[in-house]
Amino acid sequence: MTMAQITATIRPEEVGMSSERLARIDDHFRTYVDDGRLPGYSVAVARYGQLAHVSHYGMRNVEDKLPITADTMYRIYSMTKPITSIACMMLVEEGKLQLTDEVREFIPSFGKTEVFRGGSSLAPVTEPQREQMRVWHLLTHTAGLTYGFNYYDAIDDMYRRAGFDYGIPQTDNLEQICDRYAALPLVFHPGTSWNYSVATDILGRVVEVVSGMTLDRFFEERIFAPLGMHDTSFWAPESKHDRMAALYVADTMTQKARRGTTIEQNALRKPTYFSGGGGLVSTAHDYLVFCEMLRRHGVGPKGRLLNKET
Repeated sequence: MTMAQITATIRPEEVGMSSERLARIDDHFRTYVDDGRLPGYSVAVARYGQLAHVSHYGMRNVEDKLPITADTMYRIYSMTKPITSIACMMLVEEGKLQLTDEVREFIPSFGKTEVFRGGSSLAPVTEPQREQMRVWHLLTHTAGLTYGFNYYDAIDDMYRRAGFDYGIPQTDNLEQICDRYAALPLVFHPGTSWNYSVATDILGRVVEVVSGMTLDRFFEERIFAPLGMHDTSFWAPESKHDRMAALYVADTMTQKARRGTTIEQNALRKPTYFSGGGGLVSTAHDYLVFCEMLRRHGVGPKGRLLNKET
């Protein structure tokens, strides 16, 4: 399946779906575009390996009046996480990594990370980890890490003060970023609770250390090339800049989509920090290929990437 072929290959009813109900998806999102809350959208719905519904509407760049097309590239942010998790499990299958391995084996600075017990973001009271952070904690967001944009507690504020809000630092590499995360307290002891977090970024560094490859190279050689995901990477090269969707956010007063975020340019140049938690750009076609590999229990167009059991 090439980009030009991301069109419906079968009637929805042939795979047990309703054309009328799928059309409601378009009606729903068109309303968001028409009233200015979204610049545009792409939808691709597949079942049993068949594309039952595909649609595009709106603009990838409102200011330049460039429409969304089948090959429009998007910043996929946290949809990067499943790809990093697959990379980790490939190494587990190869016997190079165990889910119970302590993270400090690969990132020594996490052996010194303490856990928040009280106080404030300016004067935290901490204690040593009762149980060391392990690889499976990273995979399940039970490591005690957080995100600066969570706005739940004192540790979230400490992340923001350290420069970890929505933006990805463009000066440090992944090794340096992980050491900076390790210097901040954990929200809870590993394995005792759940919190959406930078855990998958840390997991990306584990993949680098174990494989001996940078995360971008591992993804390209072990996942993207075998799957034919030619438009997925940590940045769009200049030859593809015109295909990138511009970045819009909701205006806090009007809820209308507006442009002008400080992080829009990050995806247009090679980063120093390969974010396994949210750094990739991709297309609807490429990500559908990845999802189809998962549906087929690890089998891609050119062969198996993972065992069915994994």
